[in-house]
Amino acid sequence: MNKWFLLVLAVLLPLPTLAQSTQQIVIGQIDSLTSKILREKRKLWVHLPDSYRQEASAKRRYPVVYLLDGDSHFPSLVGMIHQLSTVNGNTICPEMIVVGIPNTNRLRDLTPTPGGSMIPSAADSTRIKNSGGGEKFTAFIEGELIPHIDSLYPTEPYKVFIGHSLGGLLVINTLIHHPNLFNAYVAIDPSMWWADQKLLTTAKQVIASQNYAGKALFVGIANTMEPEMDTLRVQADTSGATKHIRSILALDRLLKANGQTGLRYQGKYYGLDDHSSVPLIAEYDALHFIFASYRFKLTDQDYEEDNTGLADKLTIHFKAATRQLGYPVKPPESMVNELGSYMVSQKKFKKAESLFKLNVATYPASFKAYDSYGDYFVAKKDTVSAIANFQKSLSLKETSATRKKVVALQASGSPGPSPADKPKK
Repeated sequence: MNKWFLLVLAVLLPLPTLAQSTQQIVIGQIDSLTSKILREKRKLWVHLPDSYRQEASAKRRYPVVYLLDGDSHFPSLVGMIHQLSTVNGNTICPEMIVVGIPNTNRLRDLTPTPGGSMIPSAADSTRIKNSGGGEKFTAFIEGELIPHIDSLYPTEPYKVFIGHSLGGLLVINTLIHHPNLFNAYVAIDPSMWWADQKLLTTAKQVIASQNYAGKALFVGIANTMEPEMDTLRVQADTSGATKHIRSILALDRLLKANGQTGLRYQGKYYGLDDHSSVPLIAEYDALHFIFASYRFKLTDQDYEEDNTGLADKLTIHFKAATRQLGYPVKPPESMVNELGSYMVSQKKFKKAESLFKLNVATYPASFKAYDSYGDYFVAKKDTVSAIANFQKSLSLKETSATRKKVVALQASGSPGPSPADKPKK
């Protein structure tokens, strides 16, 4: 059984469904939507960021990732975004809502036109005959799914669309025919061979004349060749066994040749990964690429002089990210808090205060921001200001830890703030 036959089977056969678990480690919730367009009820797997689940009152909003084949890729993508947005102070990408779209009829929904070639002889001809519902499925996403998510969850207008294999085919179709539906597109080893390369032909006719300013596309290309082939030799091959990768490489060349369209594009070949293994590493690289302007890099100098330079640097950096991504991008609260606390421990109080001021200005509905600012004033032995900020934190959310701080300070005999006092910002 050669690589091409295994690849086609992966494209056509239904994907396995992840078993629902009753474990207490929860990464998402099951939502549903009855679609008038598709005339069926669709399940949705929705992940909400930790900061939302822990502090819903903070009124934060988040970009949204719409993930095709959600029942296959949801757990790995959610874990990856969590790691790259919050763990160890990472700022590779922002925290995001992830909407996984499980399949009911994959071949119908993810193919923009009926298929007509490269189908193994053992394939179910009835299923192939029912392919080509991609435009209807896109109408469902645009007219029903996105409004549904926007109505229930705290979304930013920034949307990412990710698809693998046939899902990647639909991603490219959406970029070509509905370019403004998403801000960023990720097509992982897309089945551009489908229907005698019909979408590839359309892309050659349409892409050069489109305006993709503000849009980003990442294409991941797996190694689906026999060992004796490479990405140069395969382009001269004419066999059906290489049509999949040849079609993607042709798309890659087309996109690189049309830089004047304004599309921010990156294509990457993965020589060590095949069609089935490539989604994980491609999604990882796609997040780095799409959110390149988001990542904040600290230097040794940022930890040195006791001034407001680090807070100023954060402000400038995330204003630039806002301009590129097209929605209000804010410095991550947890990272700024941790930096501020570290500066307090180093007695760099001017630097610390500028960071805590930045956080309360950026997240005025966050009890944590005011609680941390209160800790700063405790270190400065400014009891009045400390109590004022702790009380502001308690007005946003009652927590036993903050309440104990107020009680302890008041019991120390230091005067508390008058009713007219306001927390310093």
